[in-house]
Amino acid sequence: MREVITWLAELVNAAHDILIVLFQELGFSLTDKQLHFWIIGVIGIFAYFFVYFFFKILAEFKWSTSIFAFVYTFTLMIVLVFAIEIQQAITNRGNMEFADAVIGLWGFLVFFFVYACLAIVAYLITKWYKKRKRD
Repeated sequence: MREVITWLAELVNAAHDILIVLFQELGFSLTDKQLHFWIIGVIGIFAYFFVYFFFKILAEFKWSTSIFAFVYTFTLMIVLVFAIEIQQAITNRGNMEFADAVIGLWGFLVFFFVYACLAIVAYLITKWYKKRKRD
C-alpha cells in the first residue's frame, strides 16, 4: 500500500511539474493555488458530468434509490478504507497494505450481497402474498 501511495504521489508530482511548464510555455504564470483552482475545477466539472449522466441512466431503473445509496456508500467506503490505511502509516499502528483496503471493501460487498438477497426474498414474499390475497 505504501508503494502504491508513493507511486501515486510521484505521478501527481510529475503531472504537476508538466502542467507548470506547459502553462509557462503558453504564457501563463500561475501560482500553485491558481494551478490547483484550474486543474481541480476542470477535473471536478468533468467528474460531475460523468456522474450526472451515469445517475440519469440509473434513475430509469426500478430501484434507483437503492442503487444510488449503494454507489454513494461504496464511494464512502473507498475513502474510509484508504483513510484508515494512511492513518496506520502515519501512526505506525498496523501495516499499511493495499490488500487490507481491498479485503475491507470485499467485506462491505459481501454484507451488502447478503442484505440484497434478504431484501429480494422479502420483496418476493410480499408480492406473492399480495397477489394471493387479491385472488
